[in-house]
Amino acid sequence: MDVSFWMSTVDDDLTPRPPLPGDRDVDVAIVGAGYTGLWTAYYLAKADPSLRIAVLEKQIAGYGASGRNGGWCSSLFPASAAAIARRHGRDAALALRHALEDTVDEVGRVAEAEGIDCHWAKGGSLTLARTPVQLSRARASDDPVLLTAAEASARCGASGVLGGTWTPHCAAIHPARLVRGLARAVERLGVTVYEHTPVIALPPGEAVTAHGRVRADVVVRATEGYTATLPRGRRVTAPIYSLMIATAPLPPSFWETAGLAARETFSDYRHMVIYGQRTADDRLAFGGRGAPYHFGSRVSPLFDRDERVFAALAATLRDLFPALPPDAAVTHTWGGPLGVARDWHASVGLDRGFAWAGGYVGDGVGTSNLAGRTLADLIRGESTALTRLPWVGHRSPRWEPEPLRWLGINAGLTTMSSADAAESRSGRASRRAALFSRLLGG
Repeated sequence: MDVSFWMSTVDDDLTPRPPLPGDRDVDVAIVGAGYTGLWTAYYLAKADPSLRIAVLEKQIAGYGASGRNGGWCSSLFPASAAAIARRHGRDAALALRHALEDTVDEVGRVAEAEGIDCHWAKGGSLTLARTPVQLSRARASDDPVLLTAAEASARCGASGVLGGTWTPHCAAIHPARLVRGLARAVERLGVTVYEHTPVIALPPGEAVTAHGRVRADVVVRATEGYTATLPRGRRVTAPIYSLMIATAPLPPSFWETAGLAARETFSDYRHMVIYGQRTADDRLAFGGRGAPYHFGSRVSPLFDRDERVFAALAATLRDLFPALPPDAAVTHTWGGPLGVARDWHASVGLDRGFAWAGGYVGDGVGTSNLAGRTLADLIRGESTALTRLPWVGHRSPRWEPEPLRWLGINAGLTTMSSADAAESRSGRASRRAALFSRLLGG
C-alpha cells in the first residue's frame, strides 16, 4: 500500500480483513485499528481473555498515523513538563514523565515477546542547536544531557552544529511493522479486527457502522487525526498534516560523516518542527510540519501530498547533511493528519461507558502504549498508578468554530515558520514565537 514508505515495506499481507458481518454484542468495541486501539485491545485481552473485544477500522490496520509517522518511540508528551506541573503539581508531572520513559522499554519488550520485527533500536534522541538562539533554547531544555558542539557532532555529523541535547528515552522503529504486528498479536489473543468497517455514529453504548451495530458495555474512540470525521468530533481535535520524505539507501561513505551509528533519532531547536531517523536499511527518513490546516477540519487523501512541503523537506535535509551524495534520490514522499487538542494536552479517560485517548500532536508512538495500558485498567475498574496519572480524565477545550479555527491555526503555522527566518537574520529569539508557544502546551 503506497500511503507511506513504511506501509510499502512491511513483511505482511495487506489484503483487508473481512468487514463486520452484521449486528454484534461485545464487551468492548474499539473504533480505530491504530496504535491506541490495538494497544488497548492487547492489554485488555492479556488481562482478561474472557472479554469479547471487537476493533472496527474504516481502512486497514495502520492506515493512519500509526503507519505513517517518523518512527520515534519516545517519551515525549505534547504539553511541556512545566505546563503539567502548573496544572497538576510537580509530583504528578514527574510521575507522568517516568511513566512515559518506562513506556519506551515496554514497547520494545512487547515487540520482542510477540515476535514483531519492527527494527527496534534504542539509540536515544538528539536535538541539535545550529544557531546561537537555538543553543540558548537547548540550555533551557528539560533533556537530561547537554552536549558540546564536539559531542553533538560526534553523534550526528550535521552542518553548523553548536551543541545540543540528548535523551536515552527514545527508540527508532519501523512503525508500520509494529502496528501490523500488533494487529496479528491481538487476533492471536482472540480479538476480532473488522476492516473496511467505517463507523458513522457513536450513540451511547453503540458503534454504528455501515455494516451493522456493535453494542458494547464500553466503546473506545481511538481515532486520533481522524476524530474530526466522526459525528460531533469536528472540534474535538484539529487534524494538522505532517509530511515526510525518505531517501534511497545511502552509502557507507556518507554514514562515516553523518554518524547516527546507534540510529539516534534527530531534530533541532527550530520552531517549525522537523524530525528524522536513520532507517535499518540506511535511508534517511525525514519529516516536518508546514502543510496548511484545511478549512472545516477536512481530512482527505488529497492532503497527504504537498509538493511545496516535500521540496522544502528535501532542501532542509541537504542543508543538514551537505555530504549527501548529489545523486541521492528521494524515493518516497507521504503525509497524514495528526490529532491536535486545543490546549496541546493529550488525554485518556472513561466516562459512563465511553472511553477515549488521543491528542498526541505527533508524539503518539510511545504515548499510545501508555494510553492502551491505562484504558485497560480503567475499563476493568482497576485503580492503579497509571489511572492516577495527570492526563487521565483531562478535558481539553473544544476548538473554535470556523472560520476562526482556520485563521488561528494557519496563522500559527505562519508565525512559527517566519520566526525561524527572523531568528536566522537577527540572531535574537523571536518574541512572536515565544508568545504563540504559550498556546502550544508551553
